[in-house]
Amino acid sequence: MERKIHDMSVAGEFMGDFSKAEIEAGRRLFSGPWDFVSAAGSLASLPPMTAPEIAFAGRSNVGKSSLINALTGRRALARTSNTPGRTQQLIFFGGPDRLVLVDMPGYGYAAAAKSKVAAWTTLIHDYLHGRATLARVYVLVDARHGLKIADDAILDTLGQAAVSHEIVLTKCDQVSEAALAERIAAIKTAMRKRPAAFPDLIATSARTGAGIVELRAAIARLKAERAR
Repeated sequence: MERKIHDMSVAGEFMGDFSKAEIEAGRRLFSGPWDFVSAAGSLASLPPMTAPEIAFAGRSNVGKSSLINALTGRRALARTSNTPGRTQQLIFFGGPDRLVLVDMPGYGYAAAAKSKVAAWTTLIHDYLHGRATLARVYVLVDARHGLKIADDAILDTLGQAAVSHEIVLTKCDQVSEAALAERIAAIKTAMRKRPAAFPDLIATSARTGAGIVELRAAIARLKAERAR
């Protein structure tokens, strides 16, 4: 049986180099209290643009809520569910250092009503095109499955809106080292064709905590760059 990933050593070279100061900045950024701010089901109900926003997008059940909980060290900040398509609004969470995390509705759930899919699509499109405080969108991809056709729409929209985005692999503890290496290489090749995409990717596991330190550091770096 192939060995599963636990220490993420295979993925390390793909996760970017962060200084000790950036690692510490990421730790501090997420060490304080995080709270629910608001939920928006339409453009009119979006909260005021008061701080940089980091949004998380991905297919239904890719693990967005679990990743947000792991980042913030809060088990139940974002609601997790085994029911695909449960998140139907943009969910905003605020931290202690003027940073907002956004849990976006999952996409690609085949059983969702067409009217709901249309509403989610419109909401996501409007948010991505009109949010000046949106610093980056992390597009979550299940490491077991890689990029799917369902991911193309959000990646196309991000490119058209010239919104900075980066791939974050989830559930990396559930694949072998060899499979993860192949998945990372394939995704990096695909993303080179998308100019607005950040060239690196981050491999994570919300269950083991692997990659969470690097993701925190990446967000801290981005926040610092926007403050200059």
